[in-house]
Amino acid sequence: MDADTIRNLIETGLPGARADVQGDDGVHFEATVVSEAFAGKLPLARHRMVYATLGDLMGGAIHALALKTVTPAEAG
Repeated sequence: MDADTIRNLIETGLPGARADVQGDDGVHFEATVVSEAFAGKLPLARHRMVYATLGDLMGGAIHALALKTVTPAEAG
């Protein structure tokens, strides 16, 4: 697994989202995801939206994913 693949999955699964994904060891990643779809949602709901784009890869090919989820307004 690599950061570009994860970025593509997130951006495809959340249309209009912008994702910046980092991770050098192939199993542990960090992502900042900016999406208007997060507006009015609590952090847990936002994270679930991102996890849904990755499906069965979570806990498998992706061992850990640290997330920061913000709306465009929150991103500044």
